[in-house]
Amino acid sequence: MLLLMAAVMTAMEAQQFTYSTPSPPPMTQQTLQQVAASLQLYADPLPQMPTIYGFSTEGGNAVSSNLTIGMYPINWKFHRDLPPTPVFVYGTSAETATFPGPTIIARHNVPLYVKWENHLPDLHLLPTDNTISVANPTMGGVPTVVHLHGSVHPPQSDGSAFAWFTRDYKDVGPKWTQTTYMYPNIQPPGNLWYHDHALGLTRVNLLAGLLGAYIIEKPEVDDPMDLPSGEDDDLHLIIADRSFNTDGTLYMNSTGNVPSIHPQWQPEYFGEAITVNGKAWPFLNVARRRYRFRILNASNARYLNLSLSNGLPFYVIGSDASYLAAPVETQTILLSPAELADVVIDFSNSTTPCAELLNSAPYPYPTGAATTGTVLSKVMIFHINDTKVFDNSTIPEKEVDYANVTMPEPSTTTRYIVMYEYTAPSGGVTHLYINGLRLEDPVTETPKAGTTELWHVINLTPDNHPLHIHLGMMQAINVTELVGYQQFFNCMTQLNDAVKCNVTDHAIGKTLPIPEYEKTWKNVVKIEPGYMTSVVVAFKIVDTNQSYPFDSTAEPGYVYHCHILDHEDNAMIRPLKLLS
Repeated sequence: MLLLMAAVMTAMEAQQFTYSTPSPPPMTQQTLQQVAASLQLYADPLPQMPTIYGFSTEGGNAVSSNLTIGMYPINWKFHRDLPPTPVFVYGTSAETATFPGPTIIARHNVPLYVKWENHLPDLHLLPTDNTISVANPTMGGVPTVVHLHGSVHPPQSDGSAFAWFTRDYKDVGPKWTQTTYMYPNIQPPGNLWYHDHALGLTRVNLLAGLLGAYIIEKPEVDDPMDLPSGEDDDLHLIIADRSFNTDGTLYMNSTGNVPSIHPQWQPEYFGEAITVNGKAWPFLNVARRRYRFRILNASNARYLNLSLSNGLPFYVIGSDASYLAAPVETQTILLSPAELADVVIDFSNSTTPCAELLNSAPYPYPTGAATTGTVLSKVMIFHINDTKVFDNSTIPEKEVDYANVTMPEPSTTTRYIVMYEYTAPSGGVTHLYINGLRLEDPVTETPKAGTTELWHVINLTPDNHPLHIHLGMMQAINVTELVGYQQFFNCMTQLNDAVKCNVTDHAIGKTLPIPEYEKTWKNVVKIEPGYMTSVVVAFKIVDTNQSYPFDSTAEPGYVYHCHILDHEDNAMIRPLKLLS
């Protein structure tokens, strides 16, 4: 109750500065669904984003390089039958900027320096809410800052929510210090992505298009596996749901679910159309051979439970930014927002001329509306050529040794991390906190660099939450149901102390299996509602077991948060400060 009152006071006292366009007339869900339903499925070919190399070659060796990447307002065609849509996107110029942004390919152990520039207009494309904690420029403009998700890098290059800046750095946040970020690329090879991280604006800035893929290559690890490679056989699938107004512009709600407290904010955004690489329900022509797909769920809040309509399996070779110990064959892959799956699909044995990529995840996940029987159950289609072709790629029997987690010692530092949801008397959600605290409250998680910790993450909300820890790599090792849930919930509501509420007497119920395709060092772990998920968190380089070669204790520190962007913005995010 005290936290709810504080949220109300914050809303009343917030400075009503506006940097978004006037709110459009509200659209009904029925109209949004009609717009989506009017788009013919599988009408547009799947595009691939431009590639930028984050290193150069001298004398046969990869050497460090510098890039300048800007954020630009452009018009983007999401579908053949939609008018061009205004978006904010990344690129090396306005002419080359794309939705999603260019794919950056970095080389292991070769630092990359990126100058991020803001070329966005004075007003945002989408409605925003000034009653949540939000970047507040005094001279107008759209605040942005870039976070390289899954990367091991110094705090100054992390993209702190408080390090935002507007066009030409006219306004900057209290933690902004530099225009150029340094990414050491010292971690194991794998898939990352970059996206906006501005305070209170992450959900709208990503919805507008500020996201892109990033790969760390390590030829001595990658090449011996003989995976499908090349620009035609190694492809990204960046999946994101969007809703469109009748004029083709992006839709986001302009009215909150509890408008007396938060005029615009709602707890989850769910679009009525599924886009892949910036096209709504595209198609891809494939040969009867193996392909590698790096699949990213870049949705704000939508979970994806993926499968192929013709029964072909996925061979999962990596999860988030790390390879597995060995490939895992599976018929389905569940991806939370911000989660990545690196997979091989072998089309050579298909018994059908096409295969739809399908989604069966309810929304909100796990107990919300079903997608079955709607266009939201479809993602894209593969058209499969009749003739088999030569294929010298493989699905390796073995991958990397460092994927397996070592069970923590009894002396390992242990923390309880508790997820809360708060509601108004009407029942509408007003905000979400971790451990009952805001981002601005004093730091409580202070791990030592070079160590491993055990976090018991307790979810006291109805939703599954994708936990993301900046800098840390993590693996879930146990998911246990909370028995006597209501008693425990009532105690935690009063005391906010898992130990005093005897959590060990409650975390004794049934256990859920960890999917085999998630058993490696991850950047996102799904936290089941009504359960305690035990997570090993490594604050070190996992393949070498070494500490960081930079000062990870410096300001502005790091954060950890729920990666449902609407939750992160209000305010399921906490500071993380490493100690030496």
